[in-house]
Amino acid sequence: MSSYGMTIIEHLLMKQQQIPFATGAFSRLMSELVVAAKLISREVNKAGLVDIYGFTGEINVYGEQVQKLDEYAHKTIIRRLRHTGVLCAIISEESADIMEIPEPFSRGPYILVMDPLDGSSNIDVNISIGTIFSVYRRKEEGGPVTLDEVLQKGSEQVAAGYFIYGSSTMMVYTTGQGVHGFTLYPSIGEFLLSHENIQIPKRGKIFSVNEGNYNYWDENVREYVDYLKTPEAGDGRPYTSRYVGSLVSDFHRNLLKGGIFMYPADSKDPKKPHGKLRLLCEASPLAFVVEKAGGYASNGKKPILDIKPNNIHERVPLYIGSVEDVKMAEKFLRGER
Repeated sequence: MSSYGMTIIEHLLMKQQQIPFATGAFSRLMSELVVAAKLISREVNKAGLVDIYGFTGEINVYGEQVQKLDEYAHKTIIRRLRHTGVLCAIISEESADIMEIPEPFSRGPYILVMDPLDGSSNIDVNISIGTIFSVYRRKEEGGPVTLDEVLQKGSEQVAAGYFIYGSSTMMVYTTGQGVHGFTLYPSIGEFLLSHENIQIPKRGKIFSVNEGNYNYWDENVREYVDYLKTPEAGDGRPYTSRYVGSLVSDFHRNLLKGGIFMYPADSKDPKKPHGKLRLLCEASPLAFVVEKAGGYASNGKKPILDIKPNNIHERVPLYIGSVEDVKMAEKFLRGER
């Protein structure tokens, strides 16, 4: 029986009942994350009417200027989740180090990893932005959270997903058993199930990449992009180019319609020799989502979910989307035709 129209909380509780010995801790974590997203959505939607555009004057761990909405999203999620008693630490793109849950708050078995506001450079031009999150279970009981507990492979995620703040606000998430999407209905203040058991097409007709970086890519990447643009009867080419410049937006479109998003390494740019996107906060969570929807994510050589990070803010090239498209990208990057 279809469960369309079910609230996110009802959905979480239904899934919880299917797990023996579930304590409800994860459901509590997710319900507070949903509240934080509602608050962020409210601020995003009124950003043009209040003084929340622009920069704070601070510089983040990457040397980038911090947007006011970035800071608001970062602080809102921490405030909502630190009192739940189910987290022991939070990792944020906006923070250089592990943020352990401080006293007097109780601590739990989970680690939250997040990009509080992905695509924030697009805020002032009204392009969709989002929040990316993933959840890991810590390996030890009690004591300080170690770096090794944080630096886990993406395959070890307990859950992952994102919120997208666009023409509507949506949440897409997975706990490893299907990918589900919920749309926020402002009139009742609830996320209702709108996309049940999302499955990405095995192959798409859309490629998403910043072609302004074309001259920075190596020859194999350039040949793959040229291949996608070359008309060929019978095999679906040419592909359509669609690039927003907001990772969540580009990924969400391709998750529903099929295709491939790419952010290759910039072989001629010394600032981005390993790509731009962060493994823990961006690539791994979306890789977990896409693979549970039947897709694939790669760094061009191997699955993103098989990569163990060396540091919190490690960057990787990313090829993500329909399985046949990403496999074809890997083939080109190996120099095969």
